[in-house]
Amino acid sequence: MGGGQEAEDLVTEAFCQLHRHWPRLRDPMAAPGYLRSVVCNLVRMHLRHLQVVRRHAEQRLPDSDSAESQVVLREDQREVMTALRRLPERQRQALVLRYWMDLREHEIAEAMGITTGAVKAHISRGMAALTRYLTASPALPAVPRSSAEVGVLP
Repeated sequence: MGGGQEAEDLVTEAFCQLHRHWPRLRDPMAAPGYLRSVVCNLVRMHLRHLQVVRRHAEQRLPDSDSAESQVVLREDQREVMTALRRLPERQRQALVLRYWMDLREHEIAEAMGITTGAVKAHISRGMAALTRYLTASPALPAVPRSSAEVGVLP
């Protein structure tokens, strides 16, 4: 349970229930046992309520973007994909492994069978070329992909 105020509120509620049910008690000596079980039940109900509240608080859906912003985002993604297709194969592979697969430079080097320095060079040159392509023309013409490139891009 949380702070002391919640505990006091639960005990107060337990005494109120005892007072309401006092005429139904067969033996006044059973009152402390009844009071204990009411407190335990109220605490259990309170804890269950807190679990439900926390579970639903965690499941809140993020605010969704407008349809227009989704279209703009998809168009930006298409432009990046088109620009990626214009890169030399090794630069494209290095960029995809780095930024899409989130691999580190030594992991990329191992995957591509090259040195870490070569990975750095491919990433640097690829980023420079992407920057040029994306700033030069807002809408790039689609570049046909060869069958060897199909497995390279996501």
